[in-house]
Amino acid sequence: MLKAEANIIPGQVKRIHLIAVCGTGMGALACMLKELGYEVTGSDADIYPPMSDFLRDKGIRVFKGFDPRHISREIDLVVVGNAVRRQNPEAVALADLQLPYCSMPQALNHFLGRRRQIMVSGTHGKTTTASLIAWILFRAGLEPSFFIGGIVGGFNSNFLLGRGKWLVLEGDEYDTAFFDKGPKFLHFRPQLTVITGIEFDHADIYADLEAVENAFRHLVQGLAPQATLLAGDSTASLEKIVGHAACRVERYGLGPAAFWRAAQMVQKGRRLEFSLLRAGSPVGEFSCPLLGKHNLENITAAAAAALNLGISPEAVRAALKDFPGVARRQQIRGEKNGILVMDDFAHHPTAVKATIEAVAAAFPRRRLIAVFEPRTNSSRRKVFQQAYGMSFDSADMVCVRRPPSAESIDPADRFSAGQLAADLAARGIDARSFPDTDAIIEFLVSRARPGDIILVMSNGGFDNIHSRLLDAL
Repeated sequence: MLKAEANIIPGQVKRIHLIAVCGTGMGALACMLKELGYEVTGSDADIYPPMSDFLRDKGIRVFKGFDPRHISREIDLVVVGNAVRRQNPEAVALADLQLPYCSMPQALNHFLGRRRQIMVSGTHGKTTTASLIAWILFRAGLEPSFFIGGIVGGFNSNFLLGRGKWLVLEGDEYDTAFFDKGPKFLHFRPQLTVITGIEFDHADIYADLEAVENAFRHLVQGLAPQATLLAGDSTASLEKIVGHAACRVERYGLGPAAFWRAAQMVQKGRRLEFSLLRAGSPVGEFSCPLLGKHNLENITAAAAAALNLGISPEAVRAALKDFPGVARRQQIRGEKNGILVMDDFAHHPTAVKATIEAVAAAFPRRRLIAVFEPRTNSSRRKVFQQAYGMSFDSADMVCVRRPPSAESIDPADRFSAGQLAADLAARGIDARSFPDTDAIIEFLVSRARPGDIILVMSNGGFDNIHSRLLDAL
């Protein structure tokens, strides 16, 4: 049996095998290790594009399916992905052979440990904020490395190995591995940490909001005294946590008491313009091609991080102005017959509400059709049933898909798409629920008209609805 306290990475490593290599993070780690000069193989239950093509192009051999024969004494280290369960045949073989093993964050720390870490954590906005920071550092000529949970525009990748001293990380509060149920972010040693905010999420591993707060409390208490914590000002739970930090704390956000404060926000189409203040004194005027107040908070965090590192306001301004964005964050996938199809990763009620409000404000003359797939472990449960009912007010029409794989959840705890549609209708919103993606596409083809924006929200592929819908339109 594998134990968290027993996994020690050996001093001499040449060949590394990754179990569940086709996940976004594990695939990126495999590619980074390959670029660092290691022999890398991997395995996964299902191998499919784009990750399969990505790994193949990097020269990484990937085995389809989990088989104990993939594990041999020729392997110096095995990295066990979060998706791997204790009964996995390769995990069992790993334990039988007593090979060295570790989790993904442990591997990152070990093999990129010489770089100075900037970590972004929090319930919302991690990927966008981390991408903004990485982009600013890159444009400032600092040649950063990054490891982020989304595809960063301008790089067409979620990772980069730069020659500079900084490594930008996305710190996830989800558990590390089956042998280590602590949050991933506790494995990192950041010099600068951003916490965007704290809300309840991940109902499959956290019992309640207090449990989530406790995880972040451990994070804050573990920050080195010489580190810096940039904490958002928009959630009450984070207010309770920051006092536990022994390091310097700077608050950021839109509130009047924030040390780094964004003010005078103007949304001009797809571009945000604002003023940035530091301790009440003007830093300058900035603009960035993103939508909504939630993204203004992300931009403020990124600007504050960069300025803390000594990057000039002029360099920050230039980088923000041409930020290329992040895949699946308010990403326009195409337009057919005057109907715009937009893709977004929003899935938590707060993120859904903020995204819809931002798109509606940016396109006030266009009808907004929100299409939502409750796919996460939390959204497929009824824990957010009532909260979702308050998240769609800025949409003109709402289509809700029945949760995929809902049969794996106890009916008493299961989210109801039909109930959400009924709750929204009671609030005067034209809302409908659908059994599957095909039914949504058929409905939208018959009802969408020129000028509409169809905003698709899901943390998964949603059965490739974006391309299929554009083809059908």
